[in-house]
Amino acid sequence: MNFATFDLNLLRVLDAVLREGSTVKAAERLGLSQPAVSNALSRLRHALGDELFVRHGNRLVPTDYAASIREGLGEEFNRLEHLLTPPESFDPALASGRFKIAASDFFAELLMPALGDRLNRTAPNVRAQLVELVPDDYVRSVEQYGADLALIPDTDLPAWINRKALFRSSFVVIARATNPRIAGVPQGAELPIDRFCAMSHVLFSPEGKFAAMGDSALARVGRQRQVAMTLPVFSGVCRVVSESDLIALVPEQLANRLASGLGLKIFRPPFEIVPARIVAIWHRRSDANPMASWVRDQIFDLLKPLDTMAAP
Repeated sequence: MNFATFDLNLLRVLDAVLREGSTVKAAERLGLSQPAVSNALSRLRHALGDELFVRHGNRLVPTDYAASIREGLGEEFNRLEHLLTPPESFDPALASGRFKIAASDFFAELLMPALGDRLNRTAPNVRAQLVELVPDDYVRSVEQYGADLALIPDTDLPAWINRKALFRSSFVVIARATNPRIAGVPQGAELPIDRFCAMSHVLFSPEGKFAAMGDSALARVGRQRQVAMTLPVFSGVCRVVSESDLIALVPEQLANRLASGLGLKIFRPPFEIVPARIVAIWHRRSDANPMASWVRDQIFDLLKPLDTMAAP
């Protein structure tokens, strides 16, 4: 294919047929006649060297090649639309596109349900994706995973990254309410350090490490704990605690959200742990992207209730 002479308007036809599965419906979508759409498909088949669609009953089924470029083609049209849309004319109700968030599953519990509800009501054609962070180098999530936004513990950032402080989260100890090792310790009280260190722990660690912030804090007071298990997701940590006599250190906001439903009790740790400062980061190139800017603002607004301490 000679790209210099290729008619890019033909790709609009391909995108429409991929979406509609019919030349008639694609013609209606594009404001063209059905013969015009069929003629465009014929030219595309010749230019791309692929049949593109095979008929199956009343529908056109994409070939493997056409199916392989479906999502990428749609995303490129979305990017062009955003590129050519003046920010002041952005209307979320009419917008369509994808917004990818890289974050731990903490945000699956504390952001995505509310974000799903808001997008469904105000921007029904904007799709949100939550993907895991790149292990050991969270900033790379913006590059390697193409994330539009990453929600991470605060860290040094390269010049091409923008940052917004969101909230700080203290850590608390969780245990199932029937755990015999917590007998006599009131809900919300400090768990005695001897008991904390003697009990077996489950640790959140996407990388499978057996030590984290809590272990560093313990080491400063000359103590250590017994980590019996690591899990890459907070939901798994909380589930293990709810069904065993293991305990865990987890962010306070998550514990407050899940404790009642999982039958957990919450205690203060018997040593000082510096609260984690959570920030949002994104590539500077998307600062002026109307849809990305709007979705970021929705996310920041939805996360405000988590800021129980001022986040500078």
